[in-house]
Amino acid sequence: MTTPTAHALRSAGSDEIEASAGEIFLRRLAANGIDYLFANGGTDFAPIIEGYAHAQTADFKVPTPVIVPHETAALGMAHGYYLATGRPQAVMVHTNVGLANCVMGVLNAASDQVPMILASGITPHTEHGPLGHRNSPINWGQNMRDQTAMVREPVKWDATLSRPEQIAPLVDRAVAIATSSPRGPVYLGLPREALCEVTTYRDSKPRNAPARAAPHPEDLAQAARLLDAAERPLIIAFRTGARGGGFDALTAFAERHAIPVVEFWPSQLSIDGASPMHGGFDPGEDLAAADVVLVLDAIVPWLPHRHGFAEQATVIQAGADPHQLEVPLRGFATDLALTGESAHIIAALDNAMQAMTPARDHTARFARLAERHAARRAQLDSAVRAGPPMSAAFVTRTIVELIGAEGCIVSELGAKPEFVTGLRGNQFFQNPISGGLGWGLPAALGVQLADRDRLVIATVGDGSYMFANPVACHQIAEAHGLPLLTIVYNNGIWGAVRGSTLGIYPKGHAARANVMPITSLEPLPDFCKIAQASRAWTARVAEPTALADTLREAARVIREEKRQVLVEVKVGR
Repeated sequence: MTTPTAHALRSAGSDEIEASAGEIFLRRLAANGIDYLFANGGTDFAPIIEGYAHAQTADFKVPTPVIVPHETAALGMAHGYYLATGRPQAVMVHTNVGLANCVMGVLNAASDQVPMILASGITPHTEHGPLGHRNSPINWGQNMRDQTAMVREPVKWDATLSRPEQIAPLVDRAVAIATSSPRGPVYLGLPREALCEVTTYRDSKPRNAPARAAPHPEDLAQAARLLDAAERPLIIAFRTGARGGGFDALTAFAERHAIPVVEFWPSQLSIDGASPMHGGFDPGEDLAAADVVLVLDAIVPWLPHRHGFAEQATVIQAGADPHQLEVPLRGFATDLALTGESAHIIAALDNAMQAMTPARDHTARFARLAERHAARRAQLDSAVRAGPPMSAAFVTRTIVELIGAEGCIVSELGAKPEFVTGLRGNQFFQNPISGGLGWGLPAALGVQLADRDRLVIATVGDGSYMFANPVACHQIAEAHGLPLLTIVYNNGIWGAVRGSTLGIYPKGHAARANVMPITSLEPLPDFCKIAQASRAWTARVAEPTALADTLREAARVIREEKRQVLVEVKVGR
């Protein structure tokens, strides 16, 4: 073996090279179709940086590096990029301290079944000798007995690099596991000495096909019979819309068979909000009457303390993980389980039910559900209060009018799904049910990175905005040319904390207090100035009559000047 360096050394044959494990890591990510490596560098990155520098001169393929000055933003961008494209990405951070900042983002990715490859350096094990040994006091200060323990529960799989020849198969396996059903994040621990060490490498096509789940034919046939024979069937959906044609498939299926679809706490849109079969966002009324319930990939299909269903009702849980194994305590009924991607299950059920004879006539049920849908939409329309202060519903409707058929809303306690009628499955993404705050703004940056010409709007509550490390996010937007429109819904409070307190103590002391303890965000910072520090165009809107014009001007700035924009909107509590 020749003297180790951090980059390829010499030809080892017609198609072999000698390279550091750090360089091979980059080469192998690219071979697996990884477009970007979202990186927050540290002292463990030397072989990675050397590999990137060598790629510039030797012209081999590596993921585009995206420098991200905070780990929360890195995880959120990888999350959003996957939502927009369906392609998993990679994140690398600095040892235990960087990984600690990643934990919330990993929880969100796991909850949302988002595949990504998360890697972090591991402080060197050796105090002298091998290239990459400890050479700074922090190498002792960052040493842990089990660094991986911080993320072992939420990730699907983890491994630690021991020898450089392991790195290519480890990357291949990581991608295969992350993208197999059910999808999710995986973790690689990369000690600096191992990254620096040199081995032989041959470029080759990955042979690591992901595993796709499918329902058992007998179970699928039984589910089709149950739904076809049901008098009062119900579908509860959570995130069917963005992948594999699920949005169109579920909308057509529900309308063909006259089955209402309720979207309870959706992270994606699963059915056209204008469809007569859209059953709203609370399952209570339909669940109480249903004789067959199809749950599509929902961690929480209803609230046991609030929603009840008939004892004789049959519950079909369907999805890539119908039992939601990542949730230790989950007692929802499961009379029949269908394993597979929701879009594929819907297509299979549709084919089976259309083939049944005699065909059932659902005309009367369709008409009844359509009439109820129209009444519900009218009720929602009447709830859109202009103000001042403006209602969140009014702001949401105004945003929807702006984005048209191609734009996208990424919402974290901002835009309300009830009021985005007309948008498609890939046009609205909401924060994961895990609730790790600070997700919305970086996730929107990831969606914007996937298409810089698309109008992408991050709608976030004032608290969510502050949690997102906005200084870092606006720097990323400027540095990487991401003309994102951020709309901050400013009501000056932790709305979710206030709502939870009122739910438990509706007539308690806190409900009667002038200012509820531990909920106020006053005095608020000047959100516009935070964005202006990265040369954003900004505006502040308090009057409803000014909102539409301000947003149109914001869109013009984005379209013509390619600048990021922040609009702070005063909304009611």
